[in-house]
Amino acid sequence: MKYNMRIMARKSLSVLGIIAFAAVAVEVPGLIGRQIPGLTRQGRSSLLAAQQPPAQRWLAAADQNMQTDGVVTEFPLPTPGSGPTTIALAPDGTLWFTQSAGNRIGRMNPDGTGIREFPLPNPGSAPRIIALGADGNMWFSEHTGNRMGRITPDGQISEFPIPTPDSQPRAIALGADGNIWFGEFAGGKIGRITPQGVITEFSIPTPDSGPRALAAGPDGNIWFSEFKAGKIGRITPQGAVTEFALPRPNSGPGDITAGADGAMWFVQLSGTMDGRKPDGNRVARITLDGTVTEYPIPSQSGSPINIAVGPDRNVWFTKGNLVGRVTPDGVVTEFPLPAGSGGATGITAGSDRQPPTRLTNRLWFTASSANKIAFLQFK
Repeated sequence: MKYNMRIMARKSLSVLGIIAFAAVAVEVPGLIGRQIPGLTRQGRSSLLAAQQPPAQRWLAAADQNMQTDGVVTEFPLPTPGSGPTTIALAPDGTLWFTQSAGNRIGRMNPDGTGIREFPLPNPGSAPRIIALGADGNMWFSEHTGNRMGRITPDGQISEFPIPTPDSQPRAIALGADGNIWFGEFAGGKIGRITPQGVITEFSIPTPDSGPRALAAGPDGNIWFSEFKAGKIGRITPQGAVTEFALPRPNSGPGDITAGADGAMWFVQLSGTMDGRKPDGNRVARITLDGTVTEYPIPSQSGSPINIAVGPDRNVWFTKGNLVGRVTPDGVVTEFPLPAGSGGATGITAGSDRQPPTRLTNRLWFTASSANKIAFLQFK
């Protein structure tokens, strides 16, 4: 079904002691703009123009030192309780996202128009991670459906059963070999699926290690987190696996991505996750030769969830009601989201678990509990 969102108000919040004003947006379908405390530029008025933000565009090499004014632009989804989870960007800038609770794949134009939702053929599949494939289609994991899925630009869905039963596929990424790679959290394997749908599985040396997330590295290999084992793994296109033990065995490594500095960055989970209580709450960096550095996150409640390189080439992460930024030297800064934007989960500026050569001027994230897709604009 196709939906057109109605005009909504755009407003700012009080930032750094500056008085905030409210403005009503004109002809901005489905858009709400609100300020993140601490992200407005110094000395700038927080009065927001009642206009649509600059158009999304792909960044060039000359686009350096970009900043955000802290305005969160939100697009509520039409179906309640969809549970938007992760986002990927198509070459034309279209957003594709999984709806884990709604059992659908969604598509939206960058301006919030043209929202379409595509139900999966099998109920209860719980689509989790989505990524652009080498074939121009979007690929996604079905966490409880035990399948890999593919959706064409016009919404045609194909599904491919995973040989290992109840493997719980989670994160996926496009490899340098042109195949989609995925982790089997319960199966203890890394999988590879060709554009034609042929699946090959590779066992991880550490049994039941819980591969939770993976990403393509600048070395042409796939890097993955082993949540239960407290390790980071690396697998070559031929399937050879190397594992690197983390400094703290119960650190709970989660989502991972390639940084702009040539290293891999990942979050370490905290709280109760998958029956365990990891002692994480950090963002960490691992060089391609396996040297690990950990950076504590200031806030103690909640857990970091997803990680991505932003338009400013820093690493960003989601954590409940906030987003965080990590500079290359490990300085962590957290920014609370405006009320009603909670449950920040997936995050992307376009690189989508690949080396960040493909970035836009927007940092997109899902507000899962608020049932919204949102972004921060960078200039």
